[in-house]
Amino acid sequence: MSIRTRFTTWRPLATAAAATAALLVTFLAPATAQAQEQAAPRHTRESQPVYSYENAVREAVWVDTRLDGDGDGKTDRVAVDIVRPREPAQQGRKVPVIMDASPYYSCCGRGNESQLKTYDANGKVVQMPLFYDNYFVPRGYAFVGVDLAGTNRSDGCVDVGGRSDIQSAKAVVDWLNGRATAYTTRTGTAKTKATWTNGRTGMIGKSWDGTIANGVAATGVEGLKTIVPISAISTWYDYFFSRGAPLYDSGPDWLSDYVDSPDARTKCAAVQQKLVDQAPRTGDRTPLWAERDYVKDAHKVRASVFLVHGMQDLNVRLQHLGPWWDALAKNGVERKIWLSQTGHVDPFDFRRAQWVDTLHRWFDHELLGYDNGVDREPMADIERHPDQWVTSKSWPPRGTSTTTLRPAKGAQPGVGTLGLIKAAGAETFTDDPALSETDWAARIDTGTPDKAGFTTGTLTRDLRLSGSSKVTVRATPTTTTAHLSAVLVDLGPDTIRDYAAAGEGITTLADRTCWGAGTTGDSACFKATRAKTTAVDYTVVSRGWADLGTYADPGKGVPLTPGKAYTITLDLGATDHVVPAGHRLALIVAGTDKDLIDPPSTRPTLTIDLSHTSARVPLVGGAAAFAHATKGARTVVPDAATALDGVRAPRPAHRVPEGR
Repeated sequence: MSIRTRFTTWRPLATAAAATAALLVTFLAPATAQAQEQAAPRHTRESQPVYSYENAVREAVWVDTRLDGDGDGKTDRVAVDIVRPREPAQQGRKVPVIMDASPYYSCCGRGNESQLKTYDANGKVVQMPLFYDNYFVPRGYAFVGVDLAGTNRSDGCVDVGGRSDIQSAKAVVDWLNGRATAYTTRTGTAKTKATWTNGRTGMIGKSWDGTIANGVAATGVEGLKTIVPISAISTWYDYFFSRGAPLYDSGPDWLSDYVDSPDARTKCAAVQQKLVDQAPRTGDRTPLWAERDYVKDAHKVRASVFLVHGMQDLNVRLQHLGPWWDALAKNGVERKIWLSQTGHVDPFDFRRAQWVDTLHRWFDHELLGYDNGVDREPMADIERHPDQWVTSKSWPPRGTSTTTLRPAKGAQPGVGTLGLIKAAGAETFTDDPALSETDWAARIDTGTPDKAGFTTGTLTRDLRLSGSSKVTVRATPTTTTAHLSAVLVDLGPDTIRDYAAAGEGITTLADRTCWGAGTTGDSACFKATRAKTTAVDYTVVSRGWADLGTYADPGKGVPLTPGKAYTITLDLGATDHVVPAGHRLALIVAGTDKDLIDPPSTRPTLTIDLSHTSARVPLVGGAAAFAHATKGARTVVPDAATALDGVRAPRPAHRVPEGR
């Protein structure tokens, strides 16, 4: 059955009775379904909706984490809400598990519609947020929603990606595999075992939820077969800082308090104080951050990874993607990736039908062991234009090579060129915290006092960037503190997803589409979306930031000596972008990127030594491709009166890695 026949469009004026009827699925008898499955060729095998969602088992257990995070003298128990098909257990069959561990089930909601867990009078879950239970439970999977320690109905404290957060979910994987203890109530002594599962678990989730999946996978826990992290953090330091430059005006203590349950707020003062004391706003790397770095433990990962990220995500920024992906590759982890043009958006809301189909086949392969060919498909799906996707057999593709691009002075101050030849000279700019990357790019062809810009000529061939870039700068400041930004820009007209708008690249509609089965308390129908686009004259491709005071040690900043030159390398976010023929590639070096990093305590003027400044860019085809694309390139004559149009300026930065 094709994906096009799996969902229906639901109009908002439908009556409740009609909606309920439309949600119910007509199920095949299990014996008939099994016979059909066995008769099908192996490469076409697919789990079918043969089990009743309406009659599914709904239960809650509390798993012992073996930690006492709230210091009450008792080990913490985390609440685990379960929806599983009733029929397999009756037939003596065990099912795999899809699991989403989240701090948001009661405080903030999940998904585009901010759904919360709801419960009946007996404390059993009625509405499980998102479509995973509606779609996969009828297909023979159990769905498990875990309240992280310190949230909703769980004991303990939120420690923002630390031992408590990760153990909250890992303990559940252990219980599903017979290695941990669970109870039927939060405070009682009656124990319960997960006799209904084979222990094969896949974790999924967006943002903080996906971050927990990364962290649990990095423990190497047995039984976790795959993770699907969506817009997820790989190291928490990089959520709050970029090489010492603060990305937000608060630290993890604020975030912990934001999601803590009322009960946790009364017990977790010590944890809150630790988050304050051990995460100083100086940006220094402390042992607290090392505990929350999953990249360093990538060698422990046993699970496969299906990673999804928006290339314009300014919440969980692309600096989280490159190091994690590269570390997984180094350790031979089976991987798949989707890269969209959106910001912090779930693929269910930008490519719904294809996402459900691909996720279905991924879980069938990883958790049911079906040989359906999903592992032999191209590794990467990349959104090249709104709703237009291309694939790449590997990512970054073979033939990608890091190429060093050099800035050089141009005909007027602050308006230079970008090429392969090392040049002498200097450019000077003064940090203006009132301006952002959009202001710099809009005036790229004008010498302004707030930035230094360098562009190629008009390309004669397409040029593809794929992977993570680095920009090395030698800068001489006039004050004791300085922040730097480096931005790569595609200069040329295009229509892109409007990632700077409220929907971060999508518009939510009134109509609904339905995915799986539902009940009166848990609809399988969700608001449809469409791409929100905008016409632009330029597109920011990648960006990165740093505190110049970390020039000698990325983990510790020091005061600068005015008039002394310092060399520092900025890590830019990973991307996959084609600069087409007729466009130009630009590098901008500037100070504070308004609303993306906080400004330094002073307002420095910085002089950039061009002979020791460069951008190392991953180009498909390497330096030869750049040389061919710029051969015969036409030099653009700057027009100081013209400002280029782009997306609106970045909004004040998010402080919460959650859904919209």
